[in-house]
Amino acid sequence: MKKDLPIAVFDSGLGGISVLKELRALMPEENYLYFGDSANAPYGVRSLEDVRNLTMKAISELYDRGIKAAVIACNTATSAAIIPLRERFSDIPVIGMEPALKPAVLEHPHECVLVLATALTLREEKFSHLMERYDDRAEVISLPCPELVEFVERGELEGPNVEAYLSEKLGPWREKADAAVLGCTHFPFLREAIRKALKPEAVLYDGGAGTARQTRRQLELRNLRREGDDLGFVEIENSLKTTEILYRSCWLLDQT
Repeated sequence: MKKDLPIAVFDSGLGGISVLKELRALMPEENYLYFGDSANAPYGVRSLEDVRNLTMKAISELYDRGIKAAVIACNTATSAAIIPLRERFSDIPVIGMEPALKPAVLEHPHECVLVLATALTLREEKFSHLMERYDDRAEVISLPCPELVEFVERGELEGPNVEAYLSEKLGPWREKADAAVLGCTHFPFLREAIRKALKPEAVLYDGGAGTARQTRRQLELRNLRREGDDLGFVEIENSLKTTEILYRSCWLLDQT
């Protein structure tokens, strides 16, 4: 039955597990198939064509196995591939990520808002259009932080190395930034470390919960919600195919 097919959740590595957590919290009865492409990570330093090809290949393989929706839980992959993905897989909802700039700017008008993301996300046309819509409402500062992806992929969510990196990157903005947008799905796992690197009253935003709500809306529009009260399954796969990466994936899924 199509309603029982899993929702595919795709990321360049382990970051999309932060979105999977939001999806499960909102729709625990759904089945999920998570695929992380850690063998080819990080995507943020690759070319647009590389990211598009890797994303299309991964979703094509998941689609052939049987899925009812695809969540591109990666801002970089969304920027590179969301349009061709929706064209090729028009019979299922394909939901992408967008940095949570809108709520940050609307709640902090005329204040300083940092956008932390990968270099590719920040330089792509999708983010440029988003900036054009809101950059007159606040002082928006784009700050590429690719090394944060590597910290999460290693399972290093705290400690002196993380603190030193964030102090260097965010130190110049510590007292000025009123909000920070976590524009990569890896970054919510470093939320507490990022919070400590900014002034106490700075507010952090990420797009995971909004993506989960959009996924639910798209499933409801197509009458694809799974029925019943029993918990759905979660299957986690990774292109590295090692016990260590699967263990780390499950560990991140359990992080609060």
